[in-house]
Amino acid sequence: MDAEQLKGSSHRWMNAALAAFVEGPASHDFAVHHAGVATEHLLKAYLAGIHPALIVDGRHFDSLLRATGLGSHAGPLTKVKTIGLVDAYLRVVKLLPKKIPISKVDLEPLADARNGVAHSAIHDSAQSEAVFTACLRLVDPVLEELKVDPISYWGPYLLLHDKLVDEQVRLERVAAEALLIKARSLCEQRFGHMSPKERDVVLAAITSKPMIIMGREAPMECPACGSQGWMAGEVEAIRRYDDGQVTVDTEEVFLSPYGFHCAACELEVGANLLAHFGDLPHGIFLDADPRDSSTIIRQ
Repeated sequence: MDAEQLKGSSHRWMNAALAAFVEGPASHDFAVHHAGVATEHLLKAYLAGIHPALIVDGRHFDSLLRATGLGSHAGPLTKVKTIGLVDAYLRVVKLLPKKIPISKVDLEPLADARNGVAHSAIHDSAQSEAVFTACLRLVDPVLEELKVDPISYWGPYLLLHDKLVDEQVRLERVAAEALLIKARSLCEQRFGHMSPKERDVVLAAITSKPMIIMGREAPMECPACGSQGWMAGEVEAIRRYDDGQVTVDTEEVFLSPYGFHCAACELEVGANLLAHFGDLPHGIFLDADPRDSSTIIRQ
């Protein structure tokens, strides 16, 4: 639960991951597994630097005792239970909502790849580069928050890191710009001939309700035309911990977006491109709706 130890561990695992990656597809199972471990340890380093309790499994009382300096009342240190990669990501996103460039949807292939290799020796080699690039993009802002020198962390693999990230970002920006041009052109065709007053009335009518039906929707200004669009996705209940007891927060949930849709200009943005559309977030903390039966409680 020591932040410095976790940072050092992350560095070692990432070095091993990059070494495996450059060996080629035959070693990519090691690459994605080690990259997943490195990412989890770095996220935990950030959380533990704030307080060790932020990385423990709150359902395990002995772990809470260790994290709060009461280890003399707890079992062996080797029995400490901590959160996994996805939960660590969600906690960091809560603390750094504007700085994490990938969504939970982007993260899940990395978590799945790491778990698949660790538990079943299963990995889709065709997804290696995409999975690895998502990992690198998540790590970068956390290194910045921790004031870790990126040259020191990436070492001889810094140029490889830059190439993978730059190429992925370039492809995403091209795709995002194409979507914006198409949406703005359609909006002009539909509403360009209307007076401002008439246009406002029509837009208010067609954008008042979400067009995507998923677990939950949140209103959001469209980056293409400025109308009200809707961010849609899956909601997860936020758990609170008190003396090892788990309770579900009845006031707040986390919306993990699957996409954004605007009925006015037909702009549709998948989770993988959200970072390139202004202020569209990768995750939103919302007031909980007790009537929402689709809420998923992650254990």
